Amino acid sequence: MVEHPAASRMSRDARRAGLSAFAGTTLEWFDFYIYGSAAALVFGEVFFAGAPAAVGVLASFGTFWVGFLARPLGGLVFGHLGDRHGRKSALIVTLAMMGAATVAIGLLPGYAQIGAAAPVLLVVLRMVQGVAVGGEWGGAVLIATEHAPPGKRLLYGAFAQQGSPVGNLLATLAFLAVAQLPDEDFLAWGWRVPFLASAVLVVVGLFVRLRLGETPEMARLLEQRKATGLPAKVVLTRYPGLLALGTCACIAGVALTYVKSTFALSWATGGDAPLFDRSTFLVVVAIALAVQVVGQPFGAVLGSRVNLRRAVFWMLLPEVVFLPLLFVLVHTGSFWWATVGMALATVPHAMYYAVMAGVLSAAFPTEVRYTGISLCYQLCATLFSGTAPFFCQLLLTTTGTIWSVVGLGLLYVAITLSAVVPLLRRTTTPHPSAARAPAQ
Repeated sequence: MVEHPAASRMSRDARRAGLSAFAGTTLEWFDFYIYGSAAALVFGEVFFAGAPAAVGVLASFGTFWVGFLARPLGGLVFGHLGDRHGRKSALIVTLAMMGAATVAIGLLPGYAQIGAAAPVLLVVLRMVQGVAVGGEWGGAVLIATEHAPPGKRLLYGAFAQQGSPVGNLLATLAFLAVAQLPDEDFLAWGWRVPFLASAVLVVVGLFVRLRLGETPEMARLLEQRKATGLPAKVVLTRYPGLLALGTCACIAGVALTYVKSTFALSWATGGDAPLFDRSTFLVVVAIALAVQVVGQPFGAVLGSRVNLRRAVFWMLLPEVVFLPLLFVLVHTGSFWWATVGMALATVPHAMYYAVMAGVLSAAFPTEVRYTGISLCYQLCATLFSGTAPFFCQLLLTTTGTIWSVVGLGLLYVAITLSAVVPLLRRTTTPHPSAARAPAQ
């Protein structure tokens, strides 16, 4: 049977959109995650020289949080641009912003060279990164899901989600490579290499994005010149319940990553008696991320084939066992046991992260969808993800036990489950992979 030319073109556009979303989010998350690795390993010494070690780590994680504080602003600005003028134009700007800020961090002198100006400039550049990634995620999800064939939104949303673990893996491998340098060279210039190398990747990403067309749903709205007022105002006044539920539904999908990677990296390699050297634990993290890259898409497959509410419970409940087990196994000091623990703790929230984009995109109408899903994700990032390493370190410092950190992680899981079930009930169609209209 010969495929109709129009259907063939739509199928080709859908595949291109999915690959574009994956490539773009991979590059954006690579840039965002290398900051997390640098914050855990080096920024305390480079930009907060002279402070006690624990204070330097807290200050470094504080600048890490700044990027998350800026992310809702990015969601508002680029959500407005994407809902009013199209998804593609917003995504080109976010990618260029992220690349410029990341390269500038790689060129930034440390405290020893320019004093207090160094951490101030670092905070400013981190804010630019936050604004960029705050606008990126929602647009990438919509580029994929709004091009998706009927009944496959959940699966195509997973294309954009896959960029996060791949970007994180590339960032970890980049730091693993430069971590082989002697400490003096690593602190002097080695940590800068991943930041500077991102310039090449951004050029590639821009080339891919510029070749992509506008999504069919958005193109129709632009032709009709349909406007609903300020998208942010519409979301806040007409869909506040969806916004609150969507924000909380994101917590396990994003915040747990920073508990088990950024914080765990600092905990396992820091202190007076580190459990692992820097390079060894980066290998542990890299293996776990490789497991996530392979295992995460199965979440989208599972969510597409069974009742999604039931699937979400199957995905997240194992975390109640695996997250405590992670810290127990890391504390053994054994490379292999730590790797097993990190890999097991990665699978539940990774599978859930795969379906999260489809769940959120099903909750808002086309004309405010970019703003709606961006605000959900980025408010969660600000309130929970960006604070996770800071509060984990604070809990560890004040209580002296890692079990307080485990308790925080399990609280994230509980809040997520309490939000995602009513969120799915308020979506009027039976499955977020299908075309739908939002609940009013």
